[in-house]
Amino acid sequence: MSKIDEVRSAMFAAMKAKDKERKDALSALLTALKNKAIDKRADLTEEEENQVVLKEIKQLKETLELTPEDRTDIRTECTNRITVLEEFAPHMMDADEIKAVVSEVLLGLGIAQPTGKDKGKIMKELMPRVKGKADGKLVNEVVASFLK
Repeated sequence: MSKIDEVRSAMFAAMKAKDKERKDALSALLTALKNKAIDKRADLTEEEENQVVLKEIKQLKETLELTPEDRTDIRTECTNRITVLEEFAPHMMDADEIKAVVSEVLLGLGIAQPTGKDKGKIMKELMPRVKGKADGKLVNEVVASFLK
């Protein structure tokens, strides 16, 4: 079952339950998924679907950061939409899981004592392994903790 079908069935369930906020969030996600498929002119792969979901969540988080504190209506709406969309987002790696992957990369590259000069090599090897599975900022912080 594709992500589009999952979102569509969840949206119908929200409509039946008369949950307007959830339905609106799912409707926006469904539109984004369909638009991506139309742009590609083919069905989306699971990875592409996950990228669309993560992009929508990232945009909502940016909106949340830029919204003034006194606009509680917008802040509440963004928070609710993020909660709904996270149900469809892939599992994101935590710091411990990223550390394990970084250790594997260091072993593979034969780097025992990584320095700042090695960061480019490490990231080049690491990012394809964690793309779409981990937050880039967190990956950068974990790699920085390994550098001497």
